[in-house]
Amino acid sequence: MAGGQEKCDFMMKRSQNKATFTKQNYKSRWFVLNREDLKYYDGSLEKRGKNVKGTIPLRKIKAVEAVENNVLDQKSNVFQVVYAEGSDYFTLYVVAQRNDQQQDWIDSIRDAATRADAVLMPKFHSGVWTKSLGKYSCCDQIDRNAPGCELTTPEKDNTQTRQPAGSQPSVRGALPPTPNERPTDKRGDKKIFVAVYDFSPSEEGDLELIQGEEYEVIDDSREHWWQAKNKKGWYYKNYSRERSEAVLREEGREGCFIVRESSAPGMYTLSLFTAENGGQIRHYHIKKTKEGYFYIAEKYVFPSIADLIHYHKHNSAGLATRLKSPPAKEGKSKPATAGFGSSKFEIDPREIDIGEQLGAGCFGTVHEGKWRGKKVAVKMMKENSMSDDGFIEEAKTMTQLNHNNLVQLYGIVTKKRPLVIVTELMQYGSLLSYLRRHKSRLLSKTATLLDMCIQVNNGMCYLEKRKFIHRDLAARNCLVGQSTVVKVADFGLARYVIDDEYTSSTGTKFPVKWAPPEVLSYTRFSSKSDVWAFGVLMWEIFTGGTMPYDKMKNVDVVDFVCHARQRLEKPAACPEKIYKVMLQTWMHEPDQRPSFANLLQTLGGLLEGGNYPFIGT
Repeated sequence: MAGGQEKCDFMMKRSQNKATFTKQNYKSRWFVLNREDLKYYDGSLEKRGKNVKGTIPLRKIKAVEAVENNVLDQKSNVFQVVYAEGSDYFTLYVVAQRNDQQQDWIDSIRDAATRADAVLMPKFHSGVWTKSLGKYSCCDQIDRNAPGCELTTPEKDNTQTRQPAGSQPSVRGALPPTPNERPTDKRGDKKIFVAVYDFSPSEEGDLELIQGEEYEVIDDSREHWWQAKNKKGWYYKNYSRERSEAVLREEGREGCFIVRESSAPGMYTLSLFTAENGGQIRHYHIKKTKEGYFYIAEKYVFPSIADLIHYHKHNSAGLATRLKSPPAKEGKSKPATAGFGSSKFEIDPREIDIGEQLGAGCFGTVHEGKWRGKKVAVKMMKENSMSDDGFIEEAKTMTQLNHNNLVQLYGIVTKKRPLVIVTELMQYGSLLSYLRRHKSRLLSKTATLLDMCIQVNNGMCYLEKRKFIHRDLAARNCLVGQSTVVKVADFGLARYVIDDEYTSSTGTKFPVKWAPPEVLSYTRFSSKSDVWAFGVLMWEIFTGGTMPYDKMKNVDVVDFVCHARQRLEKPAACPEKIYKVMLQTWMHEPDQRPSFANLLQTLGGLLEGGNYPFIGT
C-alpha cells in the first residue's frame, strides 16, 4: 500500500449471516485494501465497480488475527477481521490460499487499521463460534459476543518485550508507560495511552490500570505522578448509591451505567438505568470467585471488570437491560489538577483576570477570575491577616493535595500584596448558603443529606491519611458544585491567621461552636478535633444550615460542652442511626472518637442499606 496504492488479492470468505453461522456457503471474492477501508467484490477485479459485496471501514476494526487450523469447517490458513457496527461486534472469516498470504494480509490490514486510528481490542477468540457447539471452540463462552480469551498479537508482543517495572516511579491517578516504551497517541489535543500491564492501586486516589485499556492523560507536568482517566468513563470510584442514582436519573438513557465501589470493602456495584416503569435504577453487586474471576450472573465469569462490562454490553444475561454506555454528561466533576511541577506553586499575577466579587469574610474577599483560560476563585487576603512566610511554605504541600472532595489550590501570588490565593471555582457557593437556600426541599431527602456528609467525609479521610489537619471544618468552609458535588475548602488556613480574637477560644471570631473540649481548654488540634467539627457539620446539614447552639453565647457553649458535657440535640429531620454517629464524633476524649476512615465505612453502610427517599422523587 505504499504511496496510496491498493492491495488486491483473491480469497474465500464465509457468509456473514449475522444471526447464525452455517457450515456451507463460502464465496470466492476479490479483496481490496486501501487507506480507508477493506472491501470485497464479486466477479472480476476489472468490473468491481458495480459488484461490491461488503465494506469494512478500517477505523471500525477491532482485531485482525489468525484462526487455528481446522477449527473453521476443517479449513486452514483462515484469518478473522473483528469490526464494530454501532454497539455490536461482528467477525469476517477469510480463507487464504497459502500460509504466507494469510500472514501478509493479517499484517497489512492490522497496519492499515492502526494508521486509520482504529482502537484494537486487547483480547480475541483464536477459535470460532458455531451453532452446532453452541459455544466458542477455544473456550467455554456460550455467547457470540463474549469477550476474547487470548491476548491479541500487538498486546502479546508488547507484554513480552516489556522489561520489569523495577524502580519505576509510582503514578497517582494513572500509571501510563514511559514515552520511550509506548508513544503517545494524540487525538486532537488529547493524550491517549494504552496500559501495557495491570496496576493495582496502593492507596485512595490511585487509578486501577487494566492491560490493553486506553487512558487519557490529563496532566503530565509532574515528574512522578500523572493525572489520568479511564477513557471508557464508567468507573466512579467514590460514588455512593445516592450519587450514582442522581447522575443516572439526570442522564435518563436506557442502558446508561456506572461501576462504583460498594459499601463492603473490596467489592464493586454496577448501577444501571432502565426506562421501564417511568425510569428505574437497578444495582447489581459484582461478585468474585475464589480464583479471582468477576461475575454478576454465576454462569458468566470474567478475568476483569472491563471484560464483564464488554460482555454485558452485548448480552443482558440477567440484567434489566443491556449495558449501553456511561453518562455522556459531566456527571463526575472534572479533575481539578494543580498543573504545577513538584516545586512550582507561584502564579504570575499578570496571568490572572479578576472579576466580580463573590463574597467577603474575616480574612479578605473572594472574586471570580480567569487563569490560563479557566474560571477560578481568587481569594484576596487582607493586609497583615496571615503569617505569610509560614503559609507560603505550607502552600508547596497544599498544591499537591488532590481529591474529588477537596477544593483544589492552584497556587498563590506572593510577589505583590495583598497575598492572593487561586483555587478551583465552585459554581453554587458555600454549603451553608446552599443548605439555607434549599432547606424546604432538602430536609425531606435524607439520602441526599447523608450523601453530602459522605462527600465531606471522603475529603477529610484523604487529609487524615496525609496527617493534614483542617482546624476550621464547617459548612461555611465547604463548597458546592455541579451535580451537587461537595468539596472541603480552606483546609489549613486557620493555622496562619494573625488575629487575637480568632486564635483565642474566648474571642468572638473563633469557631467555638465547632471546637471540641481539648481545643477549647488547651488549643490542642488534631484529626480527632476535625472529627468533632465534622459531627457539628453533619448537624448543620440535617438542620438545613441552622447555627449550632443558636441561643447560646460562646462562653455558655464552652461551659455546656466542657463542664456539663452536654451535646446538640437530634435534628427533627435526622434518623436516630445518623444521630448516633454524630454522638460518636462528640465523645469527650479524643481517642474515643472514630477516625474519618471508620466514619466513612459506617456512613456508607447507612446510605447503602437505608430505605431513604431518592433524588427526584
